[in-house]
Amino acid sequence: MAFSFGGAASNPAATLTAPGFGVTTTTAAAPATGFSFGSTNTGGLFGNTQNKGFGFSSGLGAGTTAGATGFGAGLGTTGLGGFGCFNIQPTQQQAGLFGQPAQQPGQPQPTQLYQQVTALSAPTLLGDERDSILAKWNQLQAYWGTGKGYYSNNNPAVDFTQENPFCRFKAVGYSCSPVSKDEDGFVVLVLNKKEADVRALQQQLVESLHKILGSNQSLTVNVDGVKALSSDQTEVIIYLVERSPNGTSKRIPATTLYSYVEQANIKAQLTQIGVAMSMTRTELSPAQLKQLLQNAPAGVDPIIWEQAKVDNPDPEKLIPVPMVGFKELLRRLQIQEQMTKQHQTRVDIISSDISDLQKNQATTVAKIAQYKRKLMDLSHRVLQVLIKQEIQRKSGYAIQVDEEHLRVQLDTIQSELNAPTQFKGRLNELMSQIRMQNHFGAVRSEERYNVDADLLREIKQHLKQQQDGLSHLISVIKDDLEDIKLIEHGLSDSGHMRGGMLS
Repeated sequence: MAFSFGGAASNPAATLTAPGFGVTTTTAAAPATGFSFGSTNTGGLFGNTQNKGFGFSSGLGAGTTAGATGFGAGLGTTGLGGFGCFNIQPTQQQAGLFGQPAQQPGQPQPTQLYQQVTALSAPTLLGDERDSILAKWNQLQAYWGTGKGYYSNNNPAVDFTQENPFCRFKAVGYSCSPVSKDEDGFVVLVLNKKEADVRALQQQLVESLHKILGSNQSLTVNVDGVKALSSDQTEVIIYLVERSPNGTSKRIPATTLYSYVEQANIKAQLTQIGVAMSMTRTELSPAQLKQLLQNAPAGVDPIIWEQAKVDNPDPEKLIPVPMVGFKELLRRLQIQEQMTKQHQTRVDIISSDISDLQKNQATTVAKIAQYKRKLMDLSHRVLQVLIKQEIQRKSGYAIQVDEEHLRVQLDTIQSELNAPTQFKGRLNELMSQIRMQNHFGAVRSEERYNVDADLLREIKQHLKQQQDGLSHLISVIKDDLEDIKLIEHGLSDSGHMRGGMLS
């Protein structure tokens, strides 16, 4: 259920209804002049004296007839308005803000819920319109889940924690329910050390725990698992085995071991070796689970808790758990990231194992085929040996009845094979076709190409003509070369003659 913590209405005729409480209040508009950082003549924030520092002007915000906003009027009165069902009587206002006057005889002490509601809706600290500003500030603190809410001069301030029912930063998640039994003896120790350091010094840790538990030779400390947590912490799951003189052994129950390690002197020794917290890891009994589900945790709305139980995806394995504040949300996020990494690592290992198994399967299939061939060969050899051995053993003996039956069966099989339409006839037909194809292939490979004599003569004559033409062309080229040489020689002689005349 969401509550409205809004300010007062600016409309004089507006009527605010407090949701779920059935109380209404009529508000009147007042001019808003903002914050005043100077001296004001009105009553100070922390008393009815002049405020020289930070204060509120007399017209800031919308005032109400009862100084209440959001939840309606009447919460600061004797009747408690819609909160009368709590049967709580408010105290009388006295002078002084931070004074802690003694309760009058017979005056009931306000409950925490009444104090929170009063601080959020109807504080009576200053007796003027500034109480509405203080109510809004208390509402913000309640939403955040931190701070102190001042609401009366006669009562101390109420502390707003994240467990208060008005805190908005909360939700409901789901966690796996433990499945270990008390007889398994699992106890979880949370160490302020990193996982690598714990694994490196695991043997020393076991020896230290054995020494702390009394160094009893009949007791053995065993580590079931080591897991890293957020904030550089490590979770170590241990169990204790007790060996009796007759050779039998049994585990110490988890509740017994937990009760022992929670003793003051034992807990101090565990703290010295870095143990920050210890807890049992046992499944919840049906009565415990019923009590957990029936009672909503502190600060969680019962309606949200009931809806979380309805939305549980696996009620047999998961239980709803509250998540209050961003730190809890961050912790769950870190745990989810860590579990995702562990799952991915496990998936990689499984994938590697599957690849190895596939390789082994392929190798095994090949070996099986090889062994089948070898088995068939050996079977034939054994059969041949048995035939020869049987022939030698039966030599000189008359044919027996079993052998006669076997001969008849063999003759029958032979006759079926020799039938024209049976296996032997088909086999002979296939053999003849294969021989015919081989013969045709051999004939084709022996064939040669032959050319007609007249055509061959014409080809020779044509080639001869081509040869004659080439010879004539070569002779013409040679003559031309000779002419070019004569020309060059003549040109060189005339050049020498001109040179002699000029000299």
